[in-house]
Amino acid sequence: MRSFHPNSLDLAIIGVYFAATILVGWLFRRKAHSTSDFIHAARTLPTAVTTIAFVAANCGALEIVGIVSASAKYGAKTLHFYWIGAIPAMLFLSLCMMPIYMRSRALTVPEFLKFRFNESTRTLNIVCSGIMMVLVSGISLYALAQVLRTFLGWSFTQTTLSAAAIVFVYVSLGGLTATMYNEVIQFALIVLGLLPLVFFILHDFHGMAGLASHLDPAMRHTWVGLPLVNPHASPMDVAGVSMGLGFVLSFGYWCTDFVLIQRALAARTTAGVLNTPLFAAFVKLLFPALVVLPGLAAAVFFSAKSGFRYDQALPALMMRYYGHGLLGFGITAILASLMSGLAGNINALTTIWTHDIYRASLAPDKSERHYVLIGRFSTLIAILLSIATAYLALSFSNIMDYLQLLFSLFNAPVLATFLLGMFTMWATPKAGFWGLLLGTLSSIAHNLAYRMHWIHYGSDMSANFYGAILAFTSCLAITALLSFFTAAKSRDELADLTCWTATHQGIRIPRTALSLAFIAIVLCISLSVLFR
Repeated sequence: MRSFHPNSLDLAIIGVYFAATILVGWLFRRKAHSTSDFIHAARTLPTAVTTIAFVAANCGALEIVGIVSASAKYGAKTLHFYWIGAIPAMLFLSLCMMPIYMRSRALTVPEFLKFRFNESTRTLNIVCSGIMMVLVSGISLYALAQVLRTFLGWSFTQTTLSAAAIVFVYVSLGGLTATMYNEVIQFALIVLGLLPLVFFILHDFHGMAGLASHLDPAMRHTWVGLPLVNPHASPMDVAGVSMGLGFVLSFGYWCTDFVLIQRALAARTTAGVLNTPLFAAFVKLLFPALVVLPGLAAAVFFSAKSGFRYDQALPALMMRYYGHGLLGFGITAILASLMSGLAGNINALTTIWTHDIYRASLAPDKSERHYVLIGRFSTLIAILLSIATAYLALSFSNIMDYLQLLFSLFNAPVLATFLLGMFTMWATPKAGFWGLLLGTLSSIAHNLAYRMHWIHYGSDMSANFYGAILAFTSCLAITALLSFFTAAKSRDELADLTCWTATHQGIRIPRTALSLAFIAIVLCISLSVLFR
């Protein structure tokens, strides 16, 4: 990797981006005078904006730095995070779960759990979601520090304070609306910043075939060479990928993550709410070209080097291929992705605190101005917590391993709770709480046993997959068992909260949506077979 230092043009491009994000927050500040506008933006935005924001909210440290890093470590197997680990779940969310979210009239994911189960279940979900979002925000700040240290030589403290200050300004000024419009800008920058890198790599290796020929044979395929069940020796196996990633982790993330659901519910029309994850699925089909391919090139160039951290793969590639000006644009693309993920989680934390805790329990009868001020103050607290948790990410050489660990701990059990809550009438409030609690604790205990070397896996990722399976099945079994011994809610109490208790004709799924979902599945299967 050659040494490279950005010049004034590169720094000017980065400065313009930072200024633009603050400007968007300032422009939308007048529309953030009520709690509905500031923290929900419910039914106010065009479908195009909510769709891009939906994708961009996922394009933070998880998508850009994380996937490039994981591709450099695991090879083409990282494609599983898209074609089995995203598309099916996004389609299920669009066609099956969003209609129930809309009918319930819940403004947040924890609020739905309160309606369907009870206050205790909501409180537990708030605690788990809050911890996870603070930790994910810390990952974004950590990745920012890695990028700017590589490019600019900034210290960790300089980076985190600068990025946190900018995110605080535009989130506190414009709320969710400003955050989502900034995500549209950030997504455009991400695509434009990564496209030249893909072109240079393909040109350098004379196409995909040339790149594949330089890879270790084990890194060239997605399914070929994977054992059926061998979690203790193989980095990945078919059972772990199919059940752990393809079902539990992917559905747990895409179908219950508050940051994503919040963006879909902001669409102006009912069709827009349903179409947001559906349209986003087509973007996810093609996105691996921008992130997996550079990761494979990084595996060729850098992974054998002593002391190389996988999270440095994308900055290292840009320093190898980009010149002045284009380098500044590439840095801006990475910063946009990381700040997008950070801002999304900060805004979600603000919403959960202001709407689900402060307004619901601590101060229910205050003015709208009061709640907006509390929301802005809680944004500052969320930023400070994120800075503190950024240090935890330093112990992981691959942030995708860390992210999937968090999802296995917190998203996997809540998926079982949501599926039983939405698609059965017999799951009881007490069973929902204890199932969620014990499912979460089982995953924590499993990870502790792995860290203490009491059980062994072929990789951190395989441990995450099987930990997610354990958490999901534990929550499902405990909730189902306890439901036989505790009282369920009546049909009237469950009105509009399950697929069986709609009080009116319900929300009809347009034929065009079904057709698009079928096309997406066919493309997903075709790509999986092509790159098997």
